[in-house]
Amino acid sequence: MGYFFSDAVEQALRDIYYEMGAGRGQEGFRLLEEASNAGDGDASCLLARCLCGSQYVWEGHQFPEDDRRATKLLRKAVEQGSALAVLVCLRTGNMTPSLQQKMPFSSLQEAFDMVLDKAERGEPFCQYTIGNSYFWWDFLRIQGKSKNDFSSHEAFRDYLRENITKCEDWFWRAFRNGVFWGGNNLKHYYWNGDEDIVPPQPEKAADINRIGAEYGYPNYQYYYGYDLWRENRKEEAFPWMKKAYDHGQTEACFYVGYAYEWGTGVEKDLAKAAACYTEGIQAGKSREGCSNRLGAMYYNGKGVPQDYAKAFQLIKWADDQGTTGNWGACYLGECYGYGRGTQQDYEMARKYLETVDWDCPDAFYLLGYLYARGLGGPEDIEKGVALLQKAGNHRDAQEELKHYKKTFFTRKWVRR
Repeated sequence: MGYFFSDAVEQALRDIYYEMGAGRGQEGFRLLEEASNAGDGDASCLLARCLCGSQYVWEGHQFPEDDRRATKLLRKAVEQGSALAVLVCLRTGNMTPSLQQKMPFSSLQEAFDMVLDKAERGEPFCQYTIGNSYFWWDFLRIQGKSKNDFSSHEAFRDYLRENITKCEDWFWRAFRNGVFWGGNNLKHYYWNGDEDIVPPQPEKAADINRIGAEYGYPNYQYYYGYDLWRENRKEEAFPWMKKAYDHGQTEACFYVGYAYEWGTGVEKDLAKAAACYTEGIQAGKSREGCSNRLGAMYYNGKGVPQDYAKAFQLIKWADDQGTTGNWGACYLGECYGYGRGTQQDYEMARKYLETVDWDCPDAFYLLGYLYARGLGGPEDIEKGVALLQKAGNHRDAQEELKHYKKTFFTRKWVRR
């Protein structure tokens, strides 16, 4: 037997939580299934959590989600004698009066004390579970207390504060020892406080992402890398994003791809950039950003063979999501204007090119051309020439300007 749980459960905890970036999550899941079927209540409890989605387990493991099965497993775990399951059922709202009668413990406090003993002896998941019991006020039901048991409202508040604040130390212990959720709850606790009982302490949350990254959690390596990215410290962000990516944190695909595309913090490698963007799209993470960047690479034939149809499909999909502003306007305008990857449509070309609000000579040239020649809408030579001039030294714009002149008397632009 393991020190705290069965050998199977302790190995599964390492695979799923304590060494979660090692790529053994599926093996841990299988161990829990086998142990649960053999009557191991702790295995049933942990297996239930694995089935509850990213709110309860790292999504990088790609476990199936099945809330109904999870609920059945939690109830089964309590009946199988798992004290851990008792506290998890309290937290998830599954500890019904009938289930409480079936548990092989004299009270909720007895189950709590059993988990607390393991937590005090260093078991990380138990440390996290004890922290949750304080953080979410489950201690009230465990201790059988209510405000009616106190002489005054102030005495009740003091009792609440005394218990709630115990979560901080337990979450830190869990976070340091292998349960990243401890850090998540610490951030919530520090940012928000707890009603008017515990005030927010946002300054204490400032370094949690960095600390989690240094502890080796792939999601925290991504969080910290993203913090650095937002601070425009992109070269410093790359190593953390790369670690997250290598450990299976697919949200990092876009940022690693971007670094390879532009040589930010790493040697430029367009093929690797395209591979990262493709992986991000397939995983459904940062999909709009990855679609835009990969679409641009296909449009320009950089890192991948030039393919206007793929470029249009990727950039149009991202634009349709409405989350990236007008990022793809120039590409889509050119696709419609020249019939690249889609049917030629001057009206749609104008629609997209009109939204380009940055220095983009290609867009200014094409839009000017469409206005001056009356394509996709009313002819407006004056506006067309202004846009062609705005394109500066753009070769095609300079050639097109040769077709127009100002009249001597009216000083209006006309076609030669």
